[in-house]
Amino acid sequence: MSILQALILGIVQGVTELLPISSSGHLAIIPWLFGWINSPEFKISFEAFDVALHFGTLLAIGIFFFKDWLALIKGGYEQVVKKKKSFEGKMFWYIVAATLPGGIIGLLLDKTIGNGIKENYLLIGIALMVMGIILYVVDKNSKGKTKYENMTFKQTFIIGVSQCLAFIPGVSRSGITMTTARGMGIDRKSAAKYSFMLSAPIVLAATVLKIKDFAFGSIAFYVGVIASFLVGLVVIKFLLKYLQKGSFKVFAIYRIIFAILIIIVYFFRT
Repeated sequence: MSILQALILGIVQGVTELLPISSSGHLAIIPWLFGWINSPEFKISFEAFDVALHFGTLLAIGIFFFKDWLALIKGGYEQVVKKKKSFEGKMFWYIVAATLPGGIIGLLLDKTIGNGIKENYLLIGIALMVMGIILYVVDKNSKGKTKYENMTFKQTFIIGVSQCLAFIPGVSRSGITMTTARGMGIDRKSAAKYSFMLSAPIVLAATVLKIKDFAFGSIAFYVGVIASFLVGLVVIKFLLKYLQKGSFKVFAIYRIIFAILIIIVYFFRT
């Protein structure tokens, strides 16, 4: 993999992982559109590089919400050891409970049928379009009154389970979790923040599993990870500020337009 390819993919990951537009879909489509996927060397190095790029955005989430994570971990510890109740302690265990089913189901589905659909570009285009329409409809009709601090166990758990659908490229982990949150009346900014926090444990687990395959001796590796990290920081700040007044409509429209482009190119190439 070249440095330019790594840089482009790092930027793409930083933008698409944190916006509800599917990083897995974009990371599959971009190499296909540019013909990179035809290179055996690229395909071999890309599988582990994909996870490394997600690690870059994980670092962005960890640093941006560093104080939140410290408070959550401290609260979770104190709730078990000192029996001291707090919002942070409650939310920490909510995230743990919500991560387990979504992560396990998603991993099983990805292992059994995931590899077969990662190169099904027509399916990715359809998933982008369908999820874009669902995101728009749900967001438009949601009351959106519940804030992050007032989310219930039921809400956080259902959002966590919804992550299992993210094994389909084009659906988007942030897209499905934010849509589910909006469907249960959670306001946009809170839906985004919880989606970011919820993604961290699963991405961390994937990083641990794949770290032995990381190309630490490659400059391209560091270029991609640093790009996804820096762009991720900017995108988190942008989205949380934007959602104070804006809606998910613009992201739904983008998904549909990109999906149409994919479907057109697919039929021209087949």
